[in-house]
Amino acid sequence: MARKHCFRVKWQLSVMLVLSLLSAWSSSIAAQKKGDISLQKIETIVVIYSENRSFDNLYGMFPGANGIFKNANGTPTDLNSFKQVDRDGVTPLATLPAVWNAANTSAENNVSFIPTLTNEPFRIDARPDVIHGGIMPDKATPDLVHRFYNNQMQINDGKNNMFAAWSDAGGLTMGYYDGSVMQLWKLAKKYTLADNFFMGAFGGSFLNHFWLIAASTPIYPDAPENLKSRVNKSGVELTLAENSPASSITGKAIYVADQALTPDGYAVNTVQPPYQPSGIPPALNGSAQLADSTKHPLPPQNFKTIGDALSEKGVNWVWYAGAWNEALAHRNIIYNNKSSNFQAHHQPFNYFKRFDPATAAGSLERTRHLKDYADLQKDIVAGMLPPVVFYKPQGNLNQHPGYANVISGDAHIAQVIHELQKSPQWKKMAIIVTYDENGGFWDHVAPPKADRWGPGTRIPAIIISPFAKTHFVDHTFYDTTSILKFITRRFELEPLPGIRPQAGDLTNAFQ
Repeated sequence: MARKHCFRVKWQLSVMLVLSLLSAWSSSIAAQKKGDISLQKIETIVVIYSENRSFDNLYGMFPGANGIFKNANGTPTDLNSFKQVDRDGVTPLATLPAVWNAANTSAENNVSFIPTLTNEPFRIDARPDVIHGGIMPDKATPDLVHRFYNNQMQINDGKNNMFAAWSDAGGLTMGYYDGSVMQLWKLAKKYTLADNFFMGAFGGSFLNHFWLIAASTPIYPDAPENLKSRVNKSGVELTLAENSPASSITGKAIYVADQALTPDGYAVNTVQPPYQPSGIPPALNGSAQLADSTKHPLPPQNFKTIGDALSEKGVNWVWYAGAWNEALAHRNIIYNNKSSNFQAHHQPFNYFKRFDPATAAGSLERTRHLKDYADLQKDIVAGMLPPVVFYKPQGNLNQHPGYANVISGDAHIAQVIHELQKSPQWKKMAIIVTYDENGGFWDHVAPPKADRWGPGTRIPAIIISPFAKTHFVDHTFYDTTSILKFITRRFELEPLPGIRPQAGDLTNAFQ
C-alpha cells in the first residue's frame, strides 16, 4: 500500500513538473510573440558601419559602462590587471613598446613619447609629460595591425595581455580617448549603448564585412600556395621567422607567412573583389567591369547572405556606400588617402556572383541594391528608404586609424543620423551604429568563445530609435551576427546558418 502511495505522489509531482514546464514554455512563446508584434512597429532598420575602434578606445570612460574606469571621475578599475606581457607570454613589459610603423609621423601626431610610458592604458589625447599634449582626436594616428591570426594572438586565450607584444604599432594599441567630445557619445547617452558587443570575426575589415552580411567566411578554391598563411599546431598562432625579435621592446614581430588565406583556403585577410570597383584594375584588353583574374582577386562567392534572405521574403534592401559612383568612374580614388579614399574591400556584396556586372541579371541586381551615398541622401529626404539599409562611409570619413581620424567620421555619422531623424520614416525607424572591428586597439573584456572564426575583440554599438531604451547601457552579450538576428526576427526570415545562437538579437535595447 505504501508503494502505491509513493508511486502516486511521484506521478503527481511529475505531472506538476511537466505542467509547470509547459506553462513556462507557453509564457515564453507568448512573450516572444508579443515582442515580435511590437517589432512590427519598426519599419526601417538602418545599419551604419564605421571602422576600427575597440570599445575601450572610444568608450572606456563612458559612465555606467564596463570600461577602463569605474566611474566618470576617472577612478581606475585595476590598472595592474591590464598589464601587457612580452612575446614569451610571461614577462611583464617594463614600459610600452615603441610604435614601429611610425616613420612618417608629424609633430601633430607624434608618438615618440609612447616608449616612455608605464605598462598600462593611456590617453592618446593627453600626454602625461606635456600640458595639453597628446594626439587630438581630430588627427589620425598611425595604423595598427589588425589581422585574423594576429588578433587571436593578442587576445591570448582571453587574457588580452599580448596586444602590445604582437602589434606593429607597439604601445599605441593601449591608447584610448576621452570620447565625451564625440557627438556619437552624446547620442549613446541619450539612447542605448551596448557595452558587451563583439566583432563577428577575428581580424580585419575584409572578413568582418562578410560576417555583417552573411555570418560566414569566404573561401578561395584551389588557391595559390603563396596566398596561404603558415601557422603553428595550435591553429591560431602564426609561425615566427628565425630573425623575428624575441622581445617587443626591440622590434616588431616577423612571420614566415602572414598571408590572406588560412592553410585550408579560407579568405581571412584582405583579398580584392572580382568586380569593379576593385583594388585590382581590369586586365589589359579585358572587361572594364572585372578585376584582372591573373592578379588573384577572390573568386565570386555563392553562399547565402542577408540580402538573399530578404529578397526571398520580398523585403527590399540597399547597401549604400560613400564614393561608390566616384570609384566606378575614377579608379584613382581607390586606396588614395588624398581623396575620398574609397576602400574596395569594405564592399562585401561586390564579391558575390549575384552582382556580376558583366551579366544582365547581375547588372540589374547592382542597380537595385548597391547604391551611392548621394542616393542615401535623396532617399532619406523623400522618405523612400527601403526596410533594410546598410551604410558604409567613404574612407576619409570612416574613423579608420592611419588615414582617417575620430572626429571627422563622428561628425559625418552624427549628421547622417540627424538627417534620418528629420526623415518622414524616423517615427518607425531603428538605427544601429557599430564598427567592423577593433583596428588593433586593446580592450580589457575577453571575447566569449564560440567557433573558429570568432567573435573577436569588443567594439562599440549604439542603438538609436524612438523605440530604444533611453539613457541605457545594455550589458547583453551581442556580436555582429546579432544585427542579422534582429533583422531576421523582425522580417521573419530564414535564419542564416552561421549566426551564433548564444548572441542576443538586440531586442533588449528596445522598450
